[in-house]
Amino acid sequence: MMHRDDFGFGTQIRKSPYFDATVRWGARGFSVYNHMYIPRDFGDPEQNFWNLVNDAILCDVAVERQVEITGPDAAKFTQMLTPRDLSNMAVGQCKYVLITNAYGGILNDPILLRLGENHFWLSLADSDILLWAQGVAVHSGMDVTISEPDVSPLQLQGPKSGAVMRALFGDAIMDLRYYWLREVALDGIPLIVSRTGWSSELGYELYLRDGSRGDELWEKIMEAGAPLGLKPGHTSTIRRIEGGMLSYHADADINTNPYELGLDRLVNLDMEAEFIGKFALQRIRVNGVSRKQVGLRIDGPPLKGPNTRFWPINHGGECVGKVTSAVYSPRLAQNIALAMVSAEHAELGTGLEVFTHSGPTDATVVERPFYDPRKKLAVA
Repeated sequence: MMHRDDFGFGTQIRKSPYFDATVRWGARGFSVYNHMYIPRDFGDPEQNFWNLVNDAILCDVAVERQVEITGPDAAKFTQMLTPRDLSNMAVGQCKYVLITNAYGGILNDPILLRLGENHFWLSLADSDILLWAQGVAVHSGMDVTISEPDVSPLQLQGPKSGAVMRALFGDAIMDLRYYWLREVALDGIPLIVSRTGWSSELGYELYLRDGSRGDELWEKIMEAGAPLGLKPGHTSTIRRIEGGMLSYHADADINTNPYELGLDRLVNLDMEAEFIGKFALQRIRVNGVSRKQVGLRIDGPPLKGPNTRFWPINHGGECVGKVTSAVYSPRLAQNIALAMVSAEHAELGTGLEVFTHSGPTDATVVERPFYDPRKKLAVA
């Protein structure tokens, strides 16, 4: 059995408050995300997928570090970081946002939580937005405080996650709406709970506000969920690609803009508020993009695990793009992928050639998301 001290990258890679619990509950492998360990292996990723889509899983996502923005100018400053219009964002609401630089490049795609009139959290993907936000603040002339609070999220995801939440918090939690949050306590453990997650299934995130109580919280949730089929798990690559969800550094990076990803809905260039990248994004909107993200169906036998490098995509002997995320979906019984290709080869039905780890393979541009495109499962 793996001992919790066998993981040895030194103290610069932090362990979450749930680290010991995940090892106890069967975590066999970890990767690094936001300078922290994240469980990536509980045995069989396909079984983890079925646990998620049929029942429910509990995932340690404490790696989703929070950037806390407070102070009299917190709302104005937060708006400056993102092209999404926040003017109608209520206290208690969450929004999926992009953080852009002066060139319109994406630095992160976090969930923004508004805890108070002048109190925001950015729940991060894998990049150092704490440093970016503090740097932006230096010469902004705004009165804000930017820090990383003691907050560690868990994800409870899957069709039975609502029943687990009811078992933990009672009937009152059942009226929490999609992309809204609530401050609650579980036997004195301080939490923020939101109807969000990285699975495209019904799900919740529980933000622990006292790192000393991580082990206790994990065990309470697993105990309440046991009769309902809750299993320990990890974020599912299969499910998130089915849902067309981005993984930062894979499907988007500092050189990717929102229009290439078809995320125009997250950009409001017509609002009065200024934000970083506004001029660049106006120019991109006018000029158009030379490449676009597409969904691909890749022929051939089931892929053995996700891609670990960007696979080249050819058309007529020329390289026209790259596969950014690929996996076999057992539910769809096909290999599916997110890819970035030149705009002229992004039409649905276009035939392409992908160079996978086993050689050249035919592929076809198809619609994404690959499953439940209207997110009925998550919103229900």
